[in-house]
Amino acid sequence: MDKNKIKTRMEKTLSSLQEQLMGLRAGNVTPSLVNKVVVDAYGSKMPLNQLANIGATADGKTIMVDPWDKTVLKDIMKALQSANLGANPISDGALIRLPFPPLSAERRNELVKMVEKFGEEGKISIRNIRRDEITAEKKLEKDGEISEDDLKKNQSVIQDITDEYTKKIDSVITAKKKDILDS
Repeated sequence: MDKNKIKTRMEKTLSSLQEQLMGLRAGNVTPSLVNKVVVDAYGSKMPLNQLANIGATADGKTIMVDPWDKTVLKDIMKALQSANLGANPISDGALIRLPFPPLSAERRNELVKMVEKFGEEGKISIRNIRRDEITAEKKLEKDGEISEDDLKKNQSVIQDITDEYTKKIDSVITAKKKDILDS
């Protein structure tokens, strides 16, 4: 049994969850809200961050998009409108502003439900990794490569790692929910 391999797989699940949660707006807006926006420019689909500087204003309510090539401004506007981010892009011909309205109580509750859903998906992924590893250990025991005692010890270690990462997911989810509700 390779503990590092198990931890690496579970760490990837945790990182993926954190990346998903960055795309959800809590209080102040961050440039990560537009990370997944893809723009049809120059005859291909390109991520927005490869076409423009992206930043948030000091008040934390607006994202500024400054295209490097002003000829793709309309393409970026179109992509931002279709991305359904909850903000209507405004252009002055050089810059694009995405002013985000304050979150309503209803929207906060929707976001909390999404966070919980993402958290449950992460936990399912962690449990699937545990199942795969325990199945592999049982096969080793069946093939006579490890003893029954080693199997029980390895299963216990796998469960401990699973519990550790489940707690990490819980803490990430709790922090994000608090961020959404308190902002």
